[in-house]
Amino acid sequence: MTSATPTWTLARVLALFEQPFNDLLFQAHTVHRAHFDPNAVQVSTLLSIKTGACPEDCAYCAQSSKYETGLERERLLPLDEVRAAALRARETGATRFCMGAAWRNPTDKQLDKVIDMIGVVKDLGMEACVTLGMLTAPQAKRLKDAGLDYYNHNIDTSPEFYGEVISTRRFEDRLDTLAHVRDSGINVCSGGILGMGESRQDRASFLLSLANLPRPPESVPLNMLVRIPGTPMAEIPSLDPIEFIRTVAVARILMPTSHVRLSAGREGMTDEAQAWCFFAGANSIFYGDKLLTTDNADQNHDRALFDKLGIHPLIPAGFTPDTDDDEDVTSPMGGCGGACGHSHHAHL
Repeated sequence: MTSATPTWTLARVLALFEQPFNDLLFQAHTVHRAHFDPNAVQVSTLLSIKTGACPEDCAYCAQSSKYETGLERERLLPLDEVRAAALRARETGATRFCMGAAWRNPTDKQLDKVIDMIGVVKDLGMEACVTLGMLTAPQAKRLKDAGLDYYNHNIDTSPEFYGEVISTRRFEDRLDTLAHVRDSGINVCSGGILGMGESRQDRASFLLSLANLPRPPESVPLNMLVRIPGTPMAEIPSLDPIEFIRTVAVARILMPTSHVRLSAGREGMTDEAQAWCFFAGANSIFYGDKLLTTDNADQNHDRALFDKLGIHPLIPAGFTPDTDDDEDVTSPMGGCGGACGHSHHAHL
């Protein structure tokens, strides 16, 4: 299978990063406008369906059993709680419902229960996404047959920096799962985390790894590291917001037709930084007060920010709002009316 996009090189990607900020953003916004409505943002909500006790040692993760983070191990959520959460998400404006479980890789029995959850989400007319860890090819096919729209499996960082982040699985294991998901016909959601102590070259290599896949991911989550007390990365200095915005812009240029999502860490960004990210090509967010185990931007604040920027939520084809509800869910996030026309961890 050949790539639909040019084969990028590390030197070319670094050259993008090193452009003057205004030149880089102009190029990224031009690419963004050529492929998307620049004022439409896809809105997702994330629910942890199984929290804590993960056997992996991801150095950023509150759910790892290797670190004392104060997070309690929880059971797999029952089906009725998942349905209630999905319904609330839809009523507050989300069109995609994402579910994450703290597993290294699901058993077939665990997958049976997740498949029931996917059915509930699809019955509500929403897109369904899950992040469950590594998958086999037969498991990916089962999820496809269940109607799953997206599977999230982040590569986290560059191949070169990967060993500084996790030792319990290989970078190639990540790519194997992405290949199984792609081969099954499920949309791929894969990105990573910025600000873990990696270099700009690592950020370039990370994006290069995604852009040079046989087909780039349909969704690319870009997370700003959330520093969790008790994890090895709790004291890492914050990444400069300008560098984060540069990374969003380069991601947009490398992957013109992918949705680039502002994910974890958004609650710590200023309105101005988020506005620049949207201009640079970000066109997807997680909406809701929680991202698995970490805080997310406040919903009311998001509504106000969208109003200030003249942004409206993207309504995907096939979204079927429940017209029987008292709240008008055809107006996601409120204030839009009808005029719009429209990982197994905290970092998804």
